[in-house]
Amino acid sequence: MGWGDLGGGVLGQPAKETPNLDQMAAEGVTLTDFYTANPLCSPSRAALLTGRLPIRNGFYTTNDHARNSYTPQEIVGGIADFELLLPELLQKGGYHNKIVGKWHLGHQEQYLPLKHGFHEWFGAPNCHFGPYDDGKTPNIPVYRNAEMVGRYYEEFAIDKHKGVSNLTQMYIKEAVEFIEEHSNTTKPFFLYWAPDSTHGPVYASMPFIGKSQRGRYGDAVMELDHGVGAILRTLERLAIDKRTFVFFTSDNGAAVSDRAASGSNGPFLCGKQTTFEGGMREPAIAWWPGQIKNPGTRKRRLPGKLEVFTRVELMLSVKFLCHAEWRPVFFYRGNEMMAVRYGFYKAHYWTWSNGWDEIKVGIDFCPGQVLANMTQHEQQNHTARPLLFHLGRDPGEKFPVRFSSPEYDAAMSPIRRIVVEHKRNLVAGTPQLNVCDVAVQ
Repeated sequence: MGWGDLGGGVLGQPAKETPNLDQMAAEGVTLTDFYTANPLCSPSRAALLTGRLPIRNGFYTTNDHARNSYTPQEIVGGIADFELLLPELLQKGGYHNKIVGKWHLGHQEQYLPLKHGFHEWFGAPNCHFGPYDDGKTPNIPVYRNAEMVGRYYEEFAIDKHKGVSNLTQMYIKEAVEFIEEHSNTTKPFFLYWAPDSTHGPVYASMPFIGKSQRGRYGDAVMELDHGVGAILRTLERLAIDKRTFVFFTSDNGAAVSDRAASGSNGPFLCGKQTTFEGGMREPAIAWWPGQIKNPGTRKRRLPGKLEVFTRVELMLSVKFLCHAEWRPVFFYRGNEMMAVRYGFYKAHYWTWSNGWDEIKVGIDFCPGQVLANMTQHEQQNHTARPLLFHLGRDPGEKFPVRFSSPEYDAAMSPIRRIVVEHKRNLVAGTPQLNVCDVAVQ
């Protein structure tokens, strides 16, 4: 989902079709400058759950320069055993943990959720791609805990052509039942609710088909909004809302290459797969009745998903929502640091959208957004003189600060120091996304 996918009460989508997220924002805090750690699903999720950049936790590839990668069925790698994941951290604190939906950190047994801190799981290790021939390529399996209970497009139906599936309703039911089951126990719980209906091929259940003015993608967003509402109302009904912290975000910006099923990244440049704002600045809402001061407000100064792990480690203190100090944000695409944000300034060290091989088959990560030295289809190295933008007055990254201006030198001086220190201290993890083998499907 993109920054512009949420309704008028949150970030300004004119369709105003997310009433539950609007209410969540009115009762909580909207984080307007919240960033993912990668513009693609697998590395983004790895960063959320480890609190570490993908270049550090191994969720990247060195097969190509500045290319994103993820965990398809034939991937050999996955999340390393020595990485401490959020559910493992919470497990040490006595939490009972469940994941509902997409995992995407490796599909071999040693990489699955129950090996990494979760006690329960209903969902799949991969996205709902398919259908496959179930011969050379099997359909994606669906698990209940450690047991495979079916496959997408088989026991778990998805009508790809009509965009219809009941999966989101199943995920809502799982979430509500889990909360009900654990609401009366003295043991705290952690629910990681990760539906993937807005990921192509987009789907929604029949009650939501045709409801949105935004088409099939809008239908899926409306159903996810309904699911968020069901979860929040369950917490209130059980009178545990005032002792339950809820955080909503997305794994990356909305995909914009499919014009019939694209999301909205609001005023930002490009979308999923890119390190421009549209690919990495995410919708984010924190909700904790009675604990968050001044509900309905907006906060700017939060780096993003890496911070979530750190602050959970500090016993879920919402003080992190009110950082008074800017911290740098690093924008990685595969094995390359593409950009850095510090304060209102963002410096691009490398730029491109996507290659001509994809453009020729109709895949464009920046459709209709042609900006010199930014959205070209060959990689451009600006390391000697990075392109600098002031995101306060230019959130769309259209008007670079002039190289000759005093502003450029003043802004780049601390950024250059930050980059030198970052690269000096960086210990890259062993890349987990380099090798595929059909034998592991």
